[in-house]
Amino acid sequence: MDRRGLDRHAKNPLQKIALVAVVFVALAVAFGAAGRGSVLTSLATIAAAATLAIGFALQVVLQNFVAGVFIFAEKPFRLGDWIMWEDGEGVVEDISLRVTRVRSFDNELLTVPNAQLTNDVLTNLVEADKLRVKFVFGISYDADVERATEIILEAAEAQEGIMDDPEPSVRLTELGASSVGLQSRIWIADPSRADVVETRGEYVTAVKERFDEEGIDIPYPHRTLTGGIEFADGPVATAE
Repeated sequence: MDRRGLDRHAKNPLQKIALVAVVFVALAVAFGAAGRGSVLTSLATIAAAATLAIGFALQVVLQNFVAGVFIFAEKPFRLGDWIMWEDGEGVVEDISLRVTRVRSFDNELLTVPNAQLTNDVLTNLVEADKLRVKFVFGISYDADVERATEIILEAAEAQEGIMDDPEPSVRLTELGASSVGLQSRIWIADPSRADVVETRGEYVTAVKERFDEEGIDIPYPHRTLTGGIEFADGPVATAE
């Protein structure tokens, strides 16, 4: 094995498998030479049971292998694509028949079984030539909705990286407990995660600065507590 250039990680399990096989064959030969046919039958039964157990254990491996074949055939993603699934997201670095390796945005290398990517809903965010990004701006109920909408659209038109066609749009989508939600929808061409994060960050910052300049408040949730607390040996404290 050393001459074949196998590292320790691969060599150790192969040596153990070879040792078990040699011991099993040696026992079979020894009992056969001693005329212990019943023992040979028992060994054959054990071997069959072991084969069945290995078959069950290989089900997951085979499932991932078949999923890998489908990935290579259907190409739902390619090397360098930014993908998102139920348990994570990142950039694809390697695709094999059993697993796909994805680099997360925390610089962690994720080894994902292929069956997980084919059985769950998977989103390829860069497969198309453009990506729509949505962001909700919350403004106070006293603010001018029309003017806030104009500011959001003007900031989108001025922001580099946001497409003019399809044009940006704004819709009132939420009436929250303390704010009115205006959802901005913008399109980014040839998206990568870095471009999307940078463009969205600069755009939201520009809108916030314009809101501050024109006195449009972005409220934060608050609560007013009323009632009283009664003490055993003292007066009642109230709050209004």
